[in-house]
Amino acid sequence: MSRPDKRHEIVNAALELIAEQGFHGAPMALIAERAGVGAGTIYRYFENKDVLINDLYLEVEKKIWSDLLVGYPMKKPIRERFLHLGTSLLRYFISHPLDFRYLEQFHNSPYGVAYRRDRILGKKEGCDIFRELFEEGVSCHVMKDLPLVILFAMSFGPLLAVMRDHILGFIRLDDDLIAKTGEACWDGVRR
Repeated sequence: MSRPDKRHEIVNAALELIAEQGFHGAPMALIAERAGVGAGTIYRYFENKDVLINDLYLEVEKKIWSDLLVGYPMKKPIRERFLHLGTSLLRYFISHPLDFRYLEQFHNSPYGVAYRRDRILGKKEGCDIFRELFEEGVSCHVMKDLPLVILFAMSFGPLLAVMRDHILGFIRLDDDLIAKTGEACWDGVRR
């Protein structure tokens, strides 16, 4: 296995284990075993588990961003852009449930709190397209005049809850339900 392949195997093993068992249930030795590498090999790529967890987050986020931007209707009305982002996010997570489960844990842990806060408030790159859309929606009086944190929660909180229920098998999201869910989220933030 070449060096890039080993790193890739380590990242995939960490994603699987953390998604399945949480941060504490995925010690470095178990990640190494799942990746098929020696325990010391991980430390050639990642200084410690915290670095691995944060690097994994950035890799997952990068995949999501590239997927969300495919076909993004930059010049279309705010509603169309909002629906594109929401429904694309649902479709991405349906195709990548481990990424969803990992991000859920990350964002609700001490690792993710600072990332979320800084991105929502514009102190760190990464959420620009969402933040810009919401700011434009409020300034054009198309969206409710609420703080960005609330607009994020009202928009994506329901999407995440529906996605969680899909992964748990409580509901099966098809194209029709994905579209209706996106519309319902839009109804929650539109003026």
